[in-house]
Amino acid sequence: MSERRRRELGESDEPVEDELDESFDATVEEGAERLHRTLRTTLITGFFGGLEVGLGVMAMLAVLTETGSHLLAGLAFSVGFLALLLAHSELFTENFLLPIAALAAKEGTFLQLVKLWGATLVANLAGGWLFMWLVVQAFPEWHTTLDESAHHFVDAPFSLQTVVLAVLGGSTITLMTRMQHGTTSDPAKIAAAVAGAFLLAGLQLFHSILDSLLIFGAIHAGSAVTYAQWAGWFGYTLLFNVLGGLVLVTALRLLRTKELVAKARREND
Repeated sequence: MSERRRRELGESDEPVEDELDESFDATVEEGAERLHRTLRTTLITGFFGGLEVGLGVMAMLAVLTETGSHLLAGLAFSVGFLALLLAHSELFTENFLLPIAALAAKEGTFLQLVKLWGATLVANLAGGWLFMWLVVQAFPEWHTTLDESAHHFVDAPFSLQTVVLAVLGGSTITLMTRMQHGTTSDPAKIAAAVAGAFLLAGLQLFHSILDSLLIFGAIHAGSAVTYAQWAGWFGYTLLFNVLGGLVLVTALRLLRTKELVAKARREND
């Protein structure tokens, strides 16, 4: 009875609210587009993503050096997410909800997902590594800030706290992606980008791409931090970023729209 009444109240006949129905279609469409990109397109998009998030890191370092406030620096970092949004580039950690939804709807294959994830991750790191070399050469006065920031991550012990920081990092950026694709309002998308940046950088959540750029910058600046230390930190941070994004946001969102997922799968059989 309640389900029939919901259908009567809504504009569509789908078993979920109209907004969720529209958002699901947009999410699957965008996810399928990403899954079906060529390798060249994926690498270029990911490389630009590394460069553009580097803009946010540059702004963050400027504010952090001048004020010592991570919260203010987190707001400054939103420059990077705004660049990603408006330039239509992306980070590896933005590729959880959309392509997984498309995969669940049978709009792509698991091998396409592996290609998307792998190519985007490598390209993000390459673009970020290059951009941080440029930043270090341009702003030698930030070397101390970079060194302190890098040690904050690589010296952190593997513990429940660091695992949870990585889980929260993955879930936060995935939720940001969900919010941006749940609206057609540009101001709302910008607000989501600023909020996500503030939480990630301002609270120093563990994020495999963002924090890697800080570590790369410290290495370029001559810090005692090594690539081996980065790799050890990066390995578990990446894993728990993925788990946070997939379990806390993507899986729950697909469960909420399970009827739409089932319908899409039937249509694509």
